[in-house]
Amino acid sequence: MTERGVKNILESSQPLRTNLKQEYHNIEAVKAIESIMKSTTESYIRELLGHNLEMRWVSAYFPFTHPSWELEIYHNQKWIEVLGSGIVEHQLLLNAGHNDKIGWALGMGLERLAMLRYGIPDIRLFWTKDTGFLCQFENAKHSDNITYKPISIHPQLIFDISFWLPPNFSWSHNDFHDIVRNIGGDLIEQVKLIDEYTNEKTGKTSNCFRIVYRSYEKMLTKDEVNVIHKRIEKYLVENFNVEMR
Repeated sequence: MTERGVKNILESSQPLRTNLKQEYHNIEAVKAIESIMKSTTESYIRELLGHNLEMRWVSAYFPFTHPSWELEIYHNQKWIEVLGSGIVEHQLLLNAGHNDKIGWALGMGLERLAMLRYGIPDIRLFWTKDTGFLCQFENAKHSDNITYKPISIHPQLIFDISFWLPPNFSWSHNDFHDIVRNIGGDLIEQVKLIDEYTNEKTGKTSNCFRIVYRSYEKMLTKDEVNVIHKRIEKYLVENFNVEMR
């Protein structure tokens, strides 16, 4: 990033590198860019995480910049680093033919920001393929008010259920979700439509849902889950006149 409005950025006296500036810059230009950089960056973070944040800047090292800073946020009684930033090394701009420019750069820790934004307790969760975690953020937008729900340490059991709908039948997929959760209770982790099609010859429509079962207290067995799954099938047949496939 560059700021065109800063004039006379180059040091007119003997070039000297200090903790406050590079040998190419005068201190006035550095202070002006530092102010712009920090206010702009703080506005980014407040937009992402909320406006009532306690933040502080700490002198640090950030690659290819000098001076450099880290931005920390006070969260859960401790300061957490969320990004690094600094004034771009002027030699890089010289090499690119931009002697009259001064720049600043930052690198955000996206996982750290997401941990704060959604209440995620462990950064290692970002590397998991566990659908119990991933489904919570599927198709999410920044404006969505999402709070992470802890997932069980016990394994998932996945059962699919397929059925033909009766003629002229209309329902919301949310209806099915409610039925499954009412019968399975806390053992239902996810319910998702994975296939829907209409047979051209018969005109009948088929739905296939994937149900993920998991307990917080123990490892479920297939026999335990099968009892619940059969109960769901029976309810659908008796109350909605569907035909199991």
